[in-house]
Amino acid sequence: MCEASSETMVLEDWFPKVLPALVSKKEEMHFMGYESVTEEEIWKCILSRAKKTKDEEWMIHQVVNKILTLSTNDFMNWLTVQAVTDDNWYELDTLKEN
Repeated sequence: MCEASSETMVLEDWFPKVLPALVSKKEEMHFMGYESVTEEEIWKCILSRAKKTKDEEWMIHQVVNKILTLSTNDFMNWLTVQAVTDDNWYELDTLKEN
């Protein structure tokens, strides 16, 4: 009889083990026309969205579920917010010229 692994880890530590799911999600987004998406961006989005939950320990099936159920719309919304809230999204020199 096969025993199920109940290993839990902090979400950030799961990256190497869930990389195949991240690659799959990246390929899905490339297929949808978002060809510049990377595994690292998807992972940052997952981490950002998971911070809103109170869970500190995650099991692998929970992490993979978060990755595979991430919608393209949710990812693009997150990416847009990141671009706007990034400290370097504009140059001060550009503002001075106008």
